[in-house]
Amino acid sequence: MFLIGCNFRCPFCYNGELVLPEKIKKQPVTSQKVFFEFLKSRIGLLDGVCITGGEPTINNDLPQFIKKIKKMGFLVKLDTNGTTPQMIKELIKSRAVDYIAMDIKSSFSSRNEKPATMVINKYDEAAGVKVDLKKIRESIDIIKKSGVDYEFRTTIVPGIHLKGDIVELAREISTVKRYYLQEFKSGKNINGQLMAVNPYSRKELLDIRDAIAFLSDICEVR
Repeated sequence: MFLIGCNFRCPFCYNGELVLPEKIKKQPVTSQKVFFEFLKSRIGLLDGVCITGGEPTINNDLPQFIKKIKKMGFLVKLDTNGTTPQMIKELIKSRAVDYIAMDIKSSFSSRNEKPATMVINKYDEAAGVKVDLKKIRESIDIIKKSGVDYEFRTTIVPGIHLKGDIVELAREISTVKRYYLQEFKSGKNINGQLMAVNPYSRKELLDIRDAIAFLSDICEVR
């Protein structure tokens, strides 16, 4: 289930229709009535529902929406960018979610840019907006201690991520149950300048994985 709206503008995002207001208003919207009628017809055929976006947790009525899904007997997986730790905590406390996948955009450090006085926060660069890293760290901590099954994942983009950034990030969040490196897909994305960027090769991604594998129970490339 894709929910519209997002508080990030990741340049490599391929879901512009769910993120950019000018594109959102051109998209057909499925009503909750139609959605739940569809789910009713799939009872016994589907095990669960993945709620993704956009960013689902910016919707204040998300707990009530998920509660209706759970009442029908479905498992629920939540995709989130981790910017709303209180919402994540509420969903965990009420046992509304069975699995959480959190996208971690980059390491929490900064890098110097020319001119030397210019400092760029790596997380802000990857998210496309100014990010409250305290909330990101809080969400990571909440999820790790929740008892709910989970994964963390990072889309690796040439020009935005270096191998050292991911090694640093893995050390910052260690030790975790699952951490996945996701291959960047060029072509359709919010930042048109990335359309011609070639993704890292499989070998390069596997090299990064090998460097950080000891920091998580499961570490794989997708």
